[in-house]
Amino acid sequence: MYRMTNIVTKQIQSQQEWEKFLSKYEDANFLQSWYWGEFHKRLGKEIFYTGFYDEEKLIGVMLSIIESAKRGKYLTVPAGPIIDWKNKYLVSAVFEEMKKIAQESKCVFVRIRPQLIEDEFSRNIFNQQGCISAPMYMHAELTSQLIITKSEEELIANMRKTTRYEIRKAEKIDVKVTTSKDEKLIKQFYELQLETAKRQQFVPFSYKYFFEQFKVFFEAEKALLYTATFEGKILAQAFIIFYNTEAVYHYAVSTEEGRKYPGAYLLQWEVIKEAKKRGMKRYNFWGVAPVASKDHRFSGISIFKRGFGGEDVQYLHAQDLIINYPKYMITYVIEQIRKVVRRV
Repeated sequence: MYRMTNIVTKQIQSQQEWEKFLSKYEDANFLQSWYWGEFHKRLGKEIFYTGFYDEEKLIGVMLSIIESAKRGKYLTVPAGPIIDWKNKYLVSAVFEEMKKIAQESKCVFVRIRPQLIEDEFSRNIFNQQGCISAPMYMHAELTSQLIITKSEEELIANMRKTTRYEIRKAEKIDVKVTTSKDEKLIKQFYELQLETAKRQQFVPFSYKYFFEQFKVFFEAEKALLYTATFEGKILAQAFIIFYNTEAVYHYAVSTEEGRKYPGAYLLQWEVIKEAKKRGMKRYNFWGVAPVASKDHRFSGISIFKRGFGGEDVQYLHAQDLIINYPKYMITYVIEQIRKVVRRV
């Protein structure tokens, strides 16, 4: 039972205070980190580091970001807020603050993808707050996650037979995997992303988006750019974020040459070993397609990710808190159409 509290809300100015609080929550990932906020600030967006206090004690945080679109501004809360969801007084205070920020910023709606497993408990929370299921996802919702506290031998043994074979083949033919924090390589990564996007038919990110994100996490010693090469030719690259208790396979690119040699497999294995050295508990392969969705545009890469022996973790689908109903309906219709076109 929770006593009725007088929850005080204020903006947090201290990175140390923010990160210290998040470190107490194993499931808190980089999307609610101070660094993710700073990255968006460098893109020129307005962000809010909101803290919720019971007297002087910090009991919850919420990073929220204002996104601009032709159809109107909206507020996003990625993988958050980080709170005790069983504390109904705190939950109410958080939603009131979301509404307040959105209304004062003239946002059409708030989109929240909480770090909550999809179940009756999480669905009820958002239903009770008047939210509806968003027409589009926001960040990875169905993910493949591998617990890496086991020995390397056990991890290898639990992989799909094909995955083990490809890792050993890559080692045998002397595929090289290197790491870097060199900003000059971001341009190369971006250009490979354009090639990958064309081949796999997805909308690429801008160069500035990559550059600022890489820079923020590189500067904080929270990320590495991995590159797999064979005979001097790039096969695959991956931007890995190391944050809190997990390593995250956030972005990846590949080349035509990479389809001939198993560089991506060895790259993943080297990431897993590095995450273990850092004392992390899991490796998050990020988004995967539903197993039954054979026509999903990510079905091929999902088979690759699942081959490392992780388990699927389904977070609650993004929820929309509507502020301006007439304008929101325009967004709803447009995103329903995009969902079909993009096959997601």
